[in-house]
Amino acid sequence: MQGIRKAFPGVVALDDVDLELHSGEVLALLGENGAGKSTLIKVIGGAHLPEEGTIEIDGQSVRIETPQDSLQAGIGIIYQEFNLVPELTARENIFLGQEPSRVSFIPRKEEHRKALALFARIGVEIDPGKLCSELSVAEQQVVEIAKALSQNARIIVMDEPTAALTPREVEGLLEVVRELKTQGIGVIYISHRLDEIDAIADRITVLRDGGHVGTRSMEDIDREQMIALMVGRSLDKEFPARSSSPGKVRLAVRQLTRGNKVQGVSFDVRAGEIVGLTGLVGAGRTETARLIFGADRMEAGVIELDGQELRVRSPRDAIRHGFCLLTEDRKGQGLVLGQTVQENFGLPNLAEFSGMGLLSASRESEAFAQYVDKIKIKIVSHAQTAGTLSGGNQQKVVLAKWLQRNAEVIIFDEPTRGIDVGAKFEIYQLIHQLAEEGKAVLMISSELPEILGMSDRIIVMNEGRVTGEIKEPSEATQEDVMKLATQREKLAV
Repeated sequence: MQGIRKAFPGVVALDDVDLELHSGEVLALLGENGAGKSTLIKVIGGAHLPEEGTIEIDGQSVRIETPQDSLQAGIGIIYQEFNLVPELTARENIFLGQEPSRVSFIPRKEEHRKALALFARIGVEIDPGKLCSELSVAEQQVVEIAKALSQNARIIVMDEPTAALTPREVEGLLEVVRELKTQGIGVIYISHRLDEIDAIADRITVLRDGGHVGTRSMEDIDREQMIALMVGRSLDKEFPARSSSPGKVRLAVRQLTRGNKVQGVSFDVRAGEIVGLTGLVGAGRTETARLIFGADRMEAGVIELDGQELRVRSPRDAIRHGFCLLTEDRKGQGLVLGQTVQENFGLPNLAEFSGMGLLSASRESEAFAQYVDKIKIKIVSHAQTAGTLSGGNQQKVVLAKWLQRNAEVIIFDEPTRGIDVGAKFEIYQLIHQLAEEGKAVLMISSELPEILGMSDRIIVMNEGRVTGEIKEPSEATQEDVMKLATQREKLAV
């Protein structure tokens, strides 16, 4: 791809972008949110037609105006949101749209055989007759890859393929990608997780503000240089430095229980302390947070704030006591995407901004403006809809509305999921700032480098129970965390 330019009303999304992919290599496409990665994918996939630029495959000029053109050119796009029909089997999804054009019976046995061969080709075992709704996210990812291969794809584009995968599933997917490389398939791999880039990429191409800022071999670049290319400035470290001096216990939970999802969970969070809560998928991390926040009813247990036992039967109770929860699904549960950023900010604060039954939009706007400046929310105006913001700025809007409630206990559930490295650093700084103000911070994350780099202490869960505590994260390794996350008895490290 050379000189690709794509503009939308009021913004140039891509400006003179070049990209070169070799057969049998993994090219990581990196950049902050809004850098132009998604637009470039859509140009490759035929969803957007560029105003300028050329595309060549195997030395031959091609014109990609529609998704069908992209498929015929040997390009398979695997978007973050899968294009699978849940009610159809894996086999049916793989060959959907490839049925014989003339009226005839679908050759199910032949498709079944071909599906098995495709799965074998990439080194996995999946029952082709199983409904996609019954497959794990990782298995659905493999079905998408098999679907692309069934259409003779020579180039596969993967957009944030591991966003919802467990560490074990991530390694399995990376093995699939490595197998694709051995078969001469070129892979464009998009991810914010730099550990994956280190593990799988041969080269990186970096976009920033719609422009191509550089392509480097992984042998010629280190993590700090990679981050500097992406954000346009140097970040001394991936996680900001901080000295911690926790105070008295603020949040205490004792023997929290709900069925087999949460079983006798107990821990403390002190003033000015960031406690990391981690474990494998299904360990009970989010379920524990929901009990503390009153989103689910606990069957047994005690929640205390500053030594006082609380009655938390609903989120309303939790909010009244100064608790807030930034959910892992900020789009589905943290924001109303169709409303403005100011309206989202005001939702939990309506009583504060209202009088005589009427909302004071001016008071709401003044309060929101303070947070726009304080935590650097990048918006066009207060009337901008929340759904148009980047992931990092959406997370900041959610945080702002809770800070206005004077929250004292702040629970972050996957605070940086889907957020680029530059915005991650800003979120980390905000979390540090909250701790320095004496807040009790509970941070749930499945990203082990994040847990180790941000936490003052780490609580590890498995199958609904606390199985260990790491008191000195700076001296621990990812292997230490995984050991605790896969055992049943409680240990301290």
